[in-house]
Amino acid sequence: MKTDHASRDTTGRPIRFDLHELAGSMGDFGTLLPLAIGYIAVCGLDPSGILVMMGLANIVTGLVYRLPMPIEPMKALAIVAITQQWSPSMVYASAFGMGAVWLVLASTGIISWVEKITPRSVVRGIQATLGVLLAVEALRLGSTWWALAIVSVVTVLALRKNRYAPAAIVLVLLGAAVMYWQGDLAQLSSVGFRLPSFSTFSGKEVWQTLLLAGFAQVPLTATNAVISTSALIRRYFPGADVSARRLSFSHGIMNTTAPFLGGMPMCHGAGGLAGQYFFGARTAGTNILEGVIELTMGLFFAGSIAAIFVAFPPAIIGAMMFMVGIELIKFAKDIRFGSGLVVMVATVAISLLTNMALGYLGGLAAHWLLARIGKRVR
Repeated sequence: MKTDHASRDTTGRPIRFDLHELAGSMGDFGTLLPLAIGYIAVCGLDPSGILVMMGLANIVTGLVYRLPMPIEPMKALAIVAITQQWSPSMVYASAFGMGAVWLVLASTGIISWVEKITPRSVVRGIQATLGVLLAVEALRLGSTWWALAIVSVVTVLALRKNRYAPAAIVLVLLGAAVMYWQGDLAQLSSVGFRLPSFSTFSGKEVWQTLLLAGFAQVPLTATNAVISTSALIRRYFPGADVSARRLSFSHGIMNTTAPFLGGMPMCHGAGGLAGQYFFGARTAGTNILEGVIELTMGLFFAGSIAAIFVAFPPAIIGAMMFMVGIELIKFAKDIRFGSGLVVMVATVAISLLTNMALGYLGGLAAHWLLARIGKRVR
């Protein structure tokens, strides 16, 4: 008879390399491309560094967890960096600072305590909020070309589980065809091998970026990329129990190493995992395939990456994001009428009106308040 520890172990899980795993590797492109474009075009980050370090992170993460595990930008921090036009060294410093913070939270056990006190209704509220935000952004992207967006959604509905033509692969090929038809591919430069350059930053920049955006990013990462992702793994892969503490260590190691070779601040977002799973990811093959693609692009096509990302039809990205957003919202079905539903609605409402960090705190407050009222009534 297997022990409880063995039933939760992920090391023995198989790794597959097929069309569905390849399609799953493209499932979180909707959250990656817009922010990667901003980092490259506005902040001046080296495309080779971004892609090579993401590729390595994907491969290592897949081999360690033996499960699909998204690697994507830390969104709030990326938005601040892009809107304030940070220098490359500031972006690299912010990644290192965030990594140090997550190592502290993991090693002290603080993140385990936070996970323990977080009720399921609050987790579902954060997931639903992320779904709504993805759907709203998807509609904005889809409005750039409604006909193409509608065709893309229909393609997802028709081919999502197709054995020979998974939806995500078909949509990427459709995007490439649109780019060719519009003449965007003619602007691409020739293939050339290039390694990422070594990156440096100062301790002052680490502290500065933590004050500007890093500390604000921490609760968002805790809710969306640690606690929610851990809960989503248990939902998608019964028997696999990847704790919040383990994910915190992963965030810490990834972000304290990647910036030295041009890596941006990265996380394991729940939205990315939902996107991977929705489009077919079931094993770590998804991570390894995505990693190989990113390594190839970063090492051989760095001169063309910005042009490729910018030219890819946003309506197709929007269609993929929309379906992933709906998938995240659907998880709220297991919250029944009663205090749990009130807490979830409060979490969503506060998150949408302010941000997910305050939404999380508001949801916790509502949960504790209703629990105290319930005790007094009894």
